[in-house]
Amino acid sequence: MNAIAGLYYNIHNFIFPRLQHLDGLAPLALRLYLVPIFWMAGTKKLAGIDSTIEWFGNPEWGLGLPAPELLAYMAAYTEAIGALLLLLGLATRWISIPLIVTMLVAIFAVHWDSGWAAIADSSSQEVAVRLGAAKDILREHGNYSWLTEKGSFVILNNGIEFAVTYLLMLFALLFTGGGRYVSVDYYLSRLFPNPR
Repeated sequence: MNAIAGLYYNIHNFIFPRLQHLDGLAPLALRLYLVPIFWMAGTKKLAGIDSTIEWFGNPEWGLGLPAPELLAYMAAYTEAIGALLLLLGLATRWISIPLIVTMLVAIFAVHWDSGWAAIADSSSQEVAVRLGAAKDILREHGNYSWLTEKGSFVILNNGIEFAVTYLLMLFALLFTGGGRYVSVDYYLSRLFPNPR
């Protein structure tokens, strides 16, 4: 057994220390994945800011949040500016905090009541009936083959799945930062080392 453990550690110690210089690639991948998501969300809110404010504040068909004008602008600018900072890897840990808060609000105020799944399970009888009806309507009144040539139709469930995924990615960036060699943060820390 000791020989197996020794072999395991020999292989481990041979491979993984050599990967250390590539450890910035994981935070880079997380950042680049999140950039378009937050950019589109933030700029869409800003482009229709009056509708966003109304949706944030309306208790009947919206979110019913207090101070909807303030929160709408804060969410929109956090997402849009956050996307730019993530793209550059600038203040990555700092911008992760308000983006985490934004995701928590989205999870609990927007998606929570819809459960986990972002896309409805098409094996569910109720979903299958609705999906079948939608396909029949599209076949009869639309160009179904053109509509489906890039992928099949789904029914959006709007659950917390995507928001939780983004939250976990931001949580990782909070602890890793922007990444070695691939972020402005890395070069600023080399230029202005922490005096401690």
